[in-house]
Amino acid sequence: MNGSVSFLGFPGRLAPEIRPVAAVFGAGHGSTYPGKDSSGYALAADAIRAASQEDAGLIDHWDFDLGGPLFDAGTPCCLDLGNVPTRMEDNAGNRARIEATTREVLATGVAPVLLGGDDSVVIPFLAGFGDVGPIWIVQIDAHIDWRDTLHGERYGYSSPMRRANEMRHVAGIVQVGMRGIGSARRAEVEDAARFGSHLVTARQVHAEGVAAALRHIPEGTKVVMTVDCDGLDPGIMPGVAAPSPGGLTYTQVIDMIEGVGRRSRLVGFDLVELFPPADIAGLSALTASRLVANAIGAIVRQR
Repeated sequence: MNGSVSFLGFPGRLAPEIRPVAAVFGAGHGSTYPGKDSSGYALAADAIRAASQEDAGLIDHWDFDLGGPLFDAGTPCCLDLGNVPTRMEDNAGNRARIEATTREVLATGVAPVLLGGDDSVVIPFLAGFGDVGPIWIVQIDAHIDWRDTLHGERYGYSSPMRRANEMRHVAGIVQVGMRGIGSARRAEVEDAARFGSHLVTARQVHAEGVAAALRHIPEGTKVVMTVDCDGLDPGIMPGVAAPSPGGLTYTQVIDMIEGVGRRSRLVGFDLVELFPPADIAGLSALTASRLVANAIGAIVRQR
C-alpha cells in the first residue's frame, strides 16, 4: 500500500508488545459508473490525513469531544496502513482488494477504519465483515442508497445499502440523515421499509436528538458505522458532490458515534464521499479528520 503522511501520525507497525486496536487505510476507487470520473474522490484519504496533522502532535492532550486524551491509557495503539491500490474502472479488482484488506485487518482482531473514496467502496468494506457477523450497519447519509442497478452497474455509489441488505452477515440497518429530494424513487423507499431498514430523517434527529436513531440498535450488537459526508450539513461539510441543506451537525454525528460505542460494540467505521475539489479552506477535510478521531476514540474506549 502507499500513502503520504499518516493519519494523526500513526505508524505503519507497532512494537510487538503493543496490540493495535484500530487500523486506518484508504481506498480511492470502488466501482465507477460508465463514463463517470471518480478521481476527485480518490484525493480524499490523503486530504483527511493532511488535515489531521494539526492534531498529530496533540493526541496526548485533552480532547473535549471524548472527555480525555484520544488514547486514555496513554500508549498510542493504532496503525495507518496507507492506501489500497485501486484504479478507476477496475471495478472488480478494486472490490476484491478492499474486501481482502478488510478481512486481513479483522483477522488480527483489529477494527478497520476506511477512508474513501465514493460510497461504492462501502460495499466491499462491509462484505469484508462476513467472518465476524452478525453485524448491524448504522449509515449517516443524505440518501438511502437502495438503487438496485444504475447505468448497468450493481455495485456503484447508489447501491451500498441494497447490496448490504443482501449480505447474510448483516442483521439490520439503521439509516440516518435523509432529507430533501434525493436519488430514491418510491420503489426504493418501499423496498428499504419492506426489508426492515430503519429510516431516520435529518428532521427527526433535529427534533428528537440522536436517540431517534440509537433506539433502533439492539444493545450489545456488533456495529459498523458508515458516514457519507453529505449526511452532514454543507455549512460545515461543503466539500461534497451533492450538498443538501438541513443536514446533521458535527455534534449530532459525534453523539451518534459515542452512542453507538456505548450501546453496542463498534467493530468498524468508514467515512466516504469527501470531494476535496469542492472543499472550502480545508474545512470539510478537517471536520472529516475529527469525525474519524472520534470513531477511533470510541473504539479505544470500548476495548
